Amino acid sequence: MQAEDLQLLLEREMPFGKYKGRLIADLPGNYLNWFAREGFPKSEIGRLLALMQEIDHNGLSGLLDPLRQAMRKPRI
Repeated sequence: MQAEDLQLLLEREMPFGKYKGRLIADLPGNYLNWFAREGFPKSEIGRLLALMQEIDHNGLSGLLDPLRQAMRKPRI
């Protein structure tokens, strides 16, 4: 994992499937767990899905909160 990957979870949208258009960080745990069982795509999206599944599975989603808040602040 790279430090930038946490930021990418809040920027990249799911490009396909039931949750197409939703941010990777906002995907439901059961959907991420399905990928963990069935296999993650061999791509950047797959790597990010695996990271988000690990974060969600271990109850660490709150780690993304400071990044979310920083993204909401207006830039001057």
